[in-house]
Parts: sequence; C-alpha cells; structure tokens
Amino acid sequence: MMELNPDLQEKKIFLIEGLKRTYKDQYDAIQPLPYIKDRLYCVDKVFVEGGVEVCLAPELTPGTRGSWERLDSYKSIYTDFRFNSKRRIIQGEPGYGKSTLTLQLAYDWCNDVSDSPMNNVEILILLRLRQLGSVKSLYRAIKSFLLSNEPRVSKHEIEKIIHSCSSVHIILDGYDEYPGRDSSDNDDVHRIIKMELFADFEVSLTTRYLPESLRKETKRAKLTGFDDKARNEYIRKAVVGNNDEAVEGIKQRLNENSILADLCQVPLIFVMFAHMAHDQRDLKFKSVTQFFKYMIRCFYDHLKQKYYGKRSNELCLHETEHHELDKIAFEGLNKKNQQSWIKTRFRQRIGQELYDQYISIGILVEEDEVSDDSTGDNVLFTTMVRFYHKLFCEWYAAHHLATLVKNAHKLSGILRFLDPFDLQYLFRFACGLDPNAGKKLINHLKSLPGGDKFAILCILEQTGDVNDIMDSVKELCSVSLDSETHSALLQRSTTQLLEIASKNNVS
Repeated sequence: MMELNPDLQEKKIFLIEGLKRTYKDQYDAIQPLPYIKDRLYCVDKVFVEGGVEVCLAPELTPGTRGSWERLDSYKSIYTDFRFNSKRRIIQGEPGYGKSTLTLQLAYDWCNDVSDSPMNNVEILILLRLRQLGSVKSLYRAIKSFLLSNEPRVSKHEIEKIIHSCSSVHIILDGYDEYPGRDSSDNDDVHRIIKMELFADFEVSLTTRYLPESLRKETKRAKLTGFDDKARNEYIRKAVVGNNDEAVEGIKQRLNENSILADLCQVPLIFVMFAHMAHDQRDLKFKSVTQFFKYMIRCFYDHLKQKYYGKRSNELCLHETEHHELDKIAFEGLNKKNQQSWIKTRFRQRIGQELYDQYISIGILVEEDEVSDDSTGDNVLFTTMVRFYHKLFCEWYAAHHLATLVKNAHKLSGILRFLDPFDLQYLFRFACGLDPNAGKKLINHLKSLPGGDKFAILCILEQTGDVNDIMDSVKELCSVSLDSETHSALLQRSTTQLLEIASKNNVS
C-alpha cells in the first residue's frame, strides 16, 4: 500500500465525492413501473430482501451443484465466516434483483449505514458490465462511467489512489451481459475474476451463469426470488404503507391468480403486479399470456391518456402491429442471445415513430456503451437499446415464433437454438398466443426429456382452464418426486404444477 502525497490526498477526496454523486443518481432512480417515468424511488425505500442461498461446496466449477443453504439476509454473504473469500459470485435469473441489490450496497456505502457490510469499505467501485463495450481497462471504465463529470481526477490518478487504499470493494454487475464475456482476451474483468488483478481486493460479481476459469476459493450465492414474507414487505414498503386491508386485498388478488405464482417470484414482475393490483381491484388471469397481454395494454393505456383523437387511434394500431419488433426480439434470443442493439440500426428497422413510442412507453430503454472507435483518453459513446426486461423480449419474440411454427412442417430447424429452460416464457407465450402453433410446440416439448410436465403448463396457456390439466396434475401428485435427479426445467415445472394443485385442492 503506497502513501499519497498531499495533492493525491486531495484528489482522493474528489474521487470519493464523485463516486458518491454517480451512485446517488443511480440509486435515486428506481422505476417500479416503466411506463410511469415520473414515479421514481430511492432504492432504500423499495428494496426488499428476497431469498438468498449459498453454495457450501469446497470447490467451485461451472458444473458444481454442491450443497445449498439459505441465509437470513444478503448481508450474510459478506459476514458469514463460511463464505469468507475475496471473490464472491451472486447468481440470479433476470428480474430477481441482482442489480437492485448492488444499488442497495452502493446506497449503504454512500450513507455510512452502520450495519451494512459496506460500512468499513474505503472505496466502492460499482460497474455495470454491459456498458463497457470494448473497454478493457478497469481504470478507464471508472473514469468513463463513474467519474466522467469529475475533471480534477485523471485515469492515472485513479490507479494510484486505488492502490493506496486499505479497503476496496469492486462490484461487477451483470457478467452475462458483458460484451467481452465470450472473448479469449485477458481483459481486466477476467483478470479480476481469476485473481490475477486486485487479488487482495474484495470483488462481487453478479451474473446469470458462472464464468469459466474460476479460482477454487470463489464463493457462490444465488437469489431465489420473493417468498410470501418478501412480497408482504414490499406491498407495505412501496405500495400501500401500513394499511392492513389494502395489503390483504393485493395478497388475495395474487392468491386468486395461482397461475402467476411462479412469475411473481420474480421481484420485478411482482412489483408491477402489486402496483397494478392496487390501482385496479378486479384482476383475474387464467394464464401468464393473458397477464402479460394485460400488462402491455396498461403500458399503452397510460400513454394514450396523453393524446386524443387520431394520435390515440394510431397508438391502438401500434399496440397490435409490431411485426418488426417481434422479429428483432426473436433474432436476439435465437442462437446469439443478443441483449442490446445499436440505437440507429434498431430505429431504422422499426421506424422513428414506433421507436419513440416504445421508449416513451418503457418497453425499450436506452443506455450508453463505450464505442469501439474510442482511442486512448478520447472516449466515445454509442447509444444502445435493449428491452426493459428479458421477459418483454420473450413476449415479442413469441409472436414471431408462433408465426414460424404455425407455417412450418418441421420444427427442428426453428427450435434447435432455443432452450426451453432458459426461455420458458417464450414457449408458454407462443402457446397462449396461437392455438395451432401451441399444439405443435406442445408435441415437441413432450418429446424432450422431462418436457412432459412443462408441456402441461403450455396446455394451460392454450386453454386458460385449470380443469383441462387436472388429470395430469392429479397423476403428478400421486407419484413420489426426487427433485435432485430432475433437470432444472423439470424441477421448475413440477413446482408450478404443485402450486396449482395446492390452490385447487388437488391431493
């Protein structure tokens, strides 16, 4: 640890103040409902702890299943002695709150929250990896994204200051969205993960899946979503306050919609359901397709309130005519798993008017990434566009998939790059949107190992009538289940079917 001269000591103060300003802008802009852009919250006002589990396997590899144990709090990821390590990975499916958790940690650090694991951290570095583009240097990324409005601190001074600190915590958010995740280049992100860089600093990495070349001492946690306790806390904290009657009303509407039980484990989706259920009392859905269709309509209805006459009629047309957006979404999920697009190219494909609408509604969001044309200290940015959430991408892609499947003689070519586990709702939405396509997809799923139970859920999407699958659910309840030997898709499908059975008193 090097000692700083008086000039760098002052620059260190500027650096910390600049980081805190950047983080405050981020954690003060939580938007539970994407179509209501003037309803922003501080993360601390809406953050609710969902389930957290840790893997206690002695060594960690991408194939490790290990022994998982539930923690009482996310704070235990950093305080439990069994999880003591310089490298921690926090896994979670899209919408399970990985990024929100990182913003809560940033809030804790900025506000000196006494019981937070970030309380004694001298400098916290939080980077959203999807924004890095071709940037391979951590110091350049810090300057470009966290201190771009702090001209008094240079990239080289950042390096000297960081190396002088006694305690630095680096949070790398969204490895699965990192542009260089599949590259063989030994950039700073991968060197940090492998402990070839900043081996003495604590590093937390959020991701959907594990990177390769992990050190055996890397510890792994995963976010498991909202349980009843977390949902109850969110309703009180962010929707209705301590109004017991209103809390019970929202919970009752969720119980009445048993088909949404799995979907509402996803914190992001439950948040939207809770706000909609509070604003509109009579919500009843027979399928997740019906729920998502209603949710998209809410997005458009909010925008229509701002317009009258011809403009409002155009919005009604655009709500149902979105073929090019469907195609782009499908291309993104198929094979490449593309999650963001260059704004100018995306806008050219769908047209300026539609593009502006999707941005205004909140279905699409813009974000700056470092351009490949950047050189040295001359940092250039490219505006990228992505779907608000992967489920929205699956929703629009499902429309295109349904069209392809309906007109196809063989499905193998269409589906060979589409994993039903990774894209569960793509398949369910497609079955719910088109009965003819749904029939073909269901037959295909039944032919897959463990796909028969997932096919039952897709049948429910088609008919919207729980009675149509009751015989299959009863058969499922009559046999013993060994979830340890089942695939992830089969486990998840079985859990959802048992939830439906419980809600409908099947034994």
